[in-house]
Amino acid sequence: MEPRTLLNALAVAERLKGTTRHCYTSNGRRESVAEHSWMMTLMAFFLQEEFPEADMNKVIRMCIIHDLGEAFTGDIPSFEKSPADEDREETLLHRWVASLPASCAREMEELYEEMAQRNTLEAKLYKAIDGLEAVIQHNASDLSTWIPLEYTLNKTYADDKVAFSDYLVALRQAVREDTLRKLGEL
Repeated sequence: MEPRTLLNALAVAERLKGTTRHCYTSNGRRESVAEHSWMMTLMAFFLQEEFPEADMNKVIRMCIIHDLGEAFTGDIPSFEKSPADEDREETLLHRWVASLPASCAREMEELYEEMAQRNTLEAKLYKAIDGLEAVIQHNASDLSTWIPLEYTLNKTYADDKVAFSDYLVALRQAVREDTLRKLGEL
């Protein structure tokens, strides 16, 4: 990739450092989209031994790029995101990806397609990690930052995304127990 092209791509991605999510960090400030993606990537790294049959480098690449569309639209929480919001984000993202050098654009498009289809182990792992990171981060944040919907949502969110793996189901249960403790229900 030519230096100016790389710098332009990084300038778009850098927006995610300042794009905040609905969730808060443990020290009380809004979490950025970049921080969410970083934590997901770290989770994928830590899960390598649990999924030796998976191409975890591919999962890590999926985690790194999964929210790049939010550099154009901002973050819209999953419980507020409409199909029109999803279409707009996807259109803007794919327009930007198409402007990248061919080999990079091709790899990203292939990853996005695999992530959307969720038929491979790698795509299922990326999506499970995405959901799990969100509930883990909510558990790390102060309860005063939660909205009423999250008192229920944090108990069930990502259950469907982890169902394919006994390990991830057990991890989800441990996260649920942390939620219940935080809520004073355990």
